[in-house]
Amino acid sequence: GFTNLKKIIKRIFQAVVISICALYAFLIIYAYTPNETISLSLLQSDGDQYFQHDNHLVRYRLFSDWSTEKPNLILIHGFGNSLGTWNSLAPEISESYNVYAIDMIGFGLSEKPIHYKYTNINQASIIRSFAEELNMDSFIVGGHSLGGAVAMHVAMNNQKTKGLILFNPGIINTGVPEFSKYLNLIFPMSRVSAKQFADRDFRETFLKRSYHDPSIVTDKVMDRVMLGSQTEDYISGMSSMLSKSYDANEAELMNKVKLPTLIVFGIEDRNKSMAEAMQLKNGFRNSRLEIIQNAGHYVHEESPTSVSQIMIKSVKFLTGKDE
Repeated sequence: GFTNLKKIIKRIFQAVVISICALYAFLIIYAYTPNETISLSLLQSDGDQYFQHDNHLVRYRLFSDWSTEKPNLILIHGFGNSLGTWNSLAPEISESYNVYAIDMIGFGLSEKPIHYKYTNINQASIIRSFAEELNMDSFIVGGHSLGGAVAMHVAMNNQKTKGLILFNPGIINTGVPEFSKYLNLIFPMSRVSAKQFADRDFRETFLKRSYHDPSIVTDKVMDRVMLGSQTEDYISGMSSMLSKSYDANEAELMNKVKLPTLIVFGIEDRNKSMAEAMQLKNGFRNSRLEIIQNAGHYVHEESPTSVSQIMIKSVKFLTGKDE
């Protein structure tokens, strides 16, 4: 009986090992099956412009008529997104700001290099090049989610920054599960994750969980969200980005930001809470917190009118001209 039991255990062990090897082989095949790509010229739209940062092309757009009477506002999108995330908000604030938005390197229609340090502080340095390119004397910087953490570094390190706007920022809680960061360090998981993010159905399900009102995620929104994952350099660039683990320490640095900071917080965010909103309010010493009801993580997309009214009302505060 004991010999038979040993044989059974051995067979079970062999079956498990074979299954794991088969799954691993499948993941490698899946990871390296080419995606359909579209040339950059076909993905671009009117208003897209480019500048160079560290020899990489970065896309930007001016969303308003330019005037010396208005402060410059530079907006930074979140992870897996692009400057199109500001499409609804930008027209509503264009009378009060010169509204610019960029695609961070690795996202949207900006270049997605393999050999690039995708840290928040390095992404923030793009804004320095951008402000120089456009001869800006001063600007307000705003960021959503990951873009909020990047904008915070701009506010700390760029002397031209006058104010900071944070939209449900990834500063205290980034929304990235710890295990996924480590999982992506194992070959070929970063490439598998990049492929998943290029899958429209996966992204749509993921996005609908991030919005308080999922009906906002229309085909038009999905076309915009999927734009960056259709470029020829997407899989290699995104795989490279995900295959490295970067420590984020923005939560410890909040009190270093002395600039006027406007925190716009969609309270229905599934990964955030009122306690986090208060931590942000207390962390940034010169801040105003605005809670937006019936809006989730994408507060600026779900409630562009409420958010724009707050931003218009806050121009003097953000430019340091408040009474």
